[in-house]
Amino acid sequence: MSYNLQVTIDSNSGFCFGVVYAIDMAEEILDEDGYLYCLGDIVHNDEEVERLKARGLRIIDHDALKELHGEKVLIRAHGEAPETYRIALSNNITLIDASCPVVLKLQNRIKTSYEDQEQILIFGKHGHAEVIGLQGQTNNDALVFQDIAELDNAVLPQKFTLYSQTTKSTDKFYQIKDELISRGYEVTANDTICRQVSNRDEELRKFVVNFNKIIFVSGKKSSNGKVLYEVCKKYNPDTHFISQPDELTPEMFNPGDKVGICGATSTPMWLMEKVKKTLEAY
Repeated sequence: MSYNLQVTIDSNSGFCFGVVYAIDMAEEILDEDGYLYCLGDIVHNDEEVERLKARGLRIIDHDALKELHGEKVLIRAHGEAPETYRIALSNNITLIDASCPVVLKLQNRIKTSYEDQEQILIFGKHGHAEVIGLQGQTNNDALVFQDIAELDNAVLPQKFTLYSQTTKSTDKFYQIKDELISRGYEVTANDTICRQVSNRDEELRKFVVNFNKIIFVSGKKSSNGKVLYEVCKKYNPDTHFISQPDELTPEMFNPGDKVGICGATSTPMWLMEKVKKTLEAY
C-alpha cells in the first residue's frame, strides 16, 4: 500500500547557533588531532553524539576530568561551573571553550547578583548541565526549582532575584513570576531565556497548524525538546515525539496525509532529513 505522504521539514528547526559553534569547534580539532575529549554529551542528541564519537570524540565526566593531564578538553555550549576551570588549570588541560555566549552572559549576571549578596532563585531543570554551571556561580547557594509546586513548602526570603535556564518556556517563566509576586514576595525577574528558543516557540505555533500530523524529532535528554514538543502538541494535538526514524510505522499515518517535521535546538538537520526519507518511502 502506498501512502503518498506530503512531507515538509520546518526550515526554522535544527541546531541553534550555540550548538553549531560547539560542533564546528569539535570537528576542526578532530580533523587536526584525530581525537578530542568532551566534558559531557556535546549536544543532547544521541544520534549526533554517536556521529562525532565515530570521528574520535571522547565523552568524559567530571570524575574523569580530574584524572586527565595535558590534554585538550571541549566545554560544550551548556557552559561549566568555575570549579571545572580550576581543575583544568591545575592539570595543565587546554580548555576549548564552546560555551554559548547567551549562557556565559547569564553566568556573569548571576555571579554579579551573588557578589551583590542578592538571594537567587533559578527556574531550571535539576541536574541539567547548564543549571549546574549557573549554580556554580553562587557556590551552589542559589535555589533551583523546575516547578512552582516545589516552592510551596520552601522557606523563601522576602526579596529575591529570579533567573531562568536559557531553554525554558517564556510563558511559564512569566506565570511563575506573577504567581510569586501574588504570594507577596518582592521579585526582581530577569528573563534570561534565549531568543532563538522563544522565537522558535512562535515559529512552531504557525508551522504545526498546516499539517494533519507533526513528527517532532528530539533527543530524550533535551530540555528544550520537551518545551517545544509541548508547544507543538498544544497547537496540533496529532504530534508524535520520536528520537530516530525507526520509531515510525506506516500505521501512524493515513494515505495522503500532510506531515510536518520539526525539532529541538539540539536536533541535527540530517536527522530530520532521514525522517523525511523514511516517510516518503511509505
